[in-house]
Amino acid sequence: MKLGRILRRIRATVVPLCTGKLHFTSRSYISAPGEPALLTARAQSGYLNMGNLLKVLTCTDLEQGPNFFLDFENAQPTESEKEIYNQVNVVLKDAEGILEDLQSYRGAGHEIREAIQHPADEKLQEKAWGAVVPLVGKLKKFYEFSQRLEAALRGLLGALTSTPYSPTQHLEREQALAKQFAEILHFTLRFDELKMTNPAIQNDFSYYRRTLSRMRINNVPAEGENEVNNELANRMSLFYAEATPMLKTLSDATTKFVSENKNLPIENTTDCLSTMASVCRVMLETPEYRSRFTNEETVSFCLRVMVGVIILYDHVHPVGAFAKTSKIDMKGCIKVLKDQPPNSVEGLLNALRYTTKHLNDETTSKQIKSMLQ
Repeated sequence: MKLGRILRRIRATVVPLCTGKLHFTSRSYISAPGEPALLTARAQSGYLNMGNLLKVLTCTDLEQGPNFFLDFENAQPTESEKEIYNQVNVVLKDAEGILEDLQSYRGAGHEIREAIQHPADEKLQEKAWGAVVPLVGKLKKFYEFSQRLEAALRGLLGALTSTPYSPTQHLEREQALAKQFAEILHFTLRFDELKMTNPAIQNDFSYYRRTLSRMRINNVPAEGENEVNNELANRMSLFYAEATPMLKTLSDATTKFVSENKNLPIENTTDCLSTMASVCRVMLETPEYRSRFTNEETVSFCLRVMVGVIILYDHVHPVGAFAKTSKIDMKGCIKVLKDQPPNSVEGLLNALRYTTKHLNDETTSKQIKSMLQ
């Protein structure tokens, strides 16, 4: 009973001190009314000696969740991280090239329109086909990269959710793997933003499939058929039919990871995601942490990562990210987004609006609309 009373007294004192709500009356603990509380050396010593007990009771841990700096700019793998890190790095080194190819993707819209308007002109048909085939080769490369990215994500999830460490301990101890996880999410949202603004992708692929089908009926040999066979074309068609195909791939991969690892509590995965979201939010809204960014692009990187893990959490967690029981401070995350220049985050806000799993649930839909107004 005495220990319980002591802990309650410490909590009642420390939390208000953090929030600025504590007003000392003892002269040994405060300088003057209205000024910040200043502890004497004796009092400071007493508090500091409490060590980890005070860390558990601080307002940051109680009100803000995990609070540590995740070094997205400079994290290097430790010896224990290197095996997974090297495997994932083989995939990530190709990510920038994929984005550059997608950004420069112009499509064969003109050639396709000419061929459709003049169906009897064989030269225009050949010209359109010749323009589309190499583009479909690019689309195939993008799709195959999504499969490699899925495998990389599952490897990272295995490392960052394993026992005996908690998700917070994993992210703090294995920052190089956490950085790679963040880089996958950052790539994913950048890829999907580019894809959503380029209708030529689906138009080109639809024309390719229609033309290929017509060639088969007429027994015409089709250059490029061996590169994208019918089975692969079906899978690619489903992939590009999604508004956010890379995000859908990662969401499905995370859900599959949870279902295949039944010996691993689902909380290990969802807590890993919610912790990452909280860490990103705290770093963005805390001037002390934000000032440590040496690259101006790190802010947009953190914003994309935060949104990415929120969406993954929403797809994996039984009740989603917007539920009252969610471990993600959605109002805080959305406030961080809205505090940025509007043009820089509109795509991220739209991703939250339109890619949440529970959007069709009326209650959740109202909550989302209310938060994102």
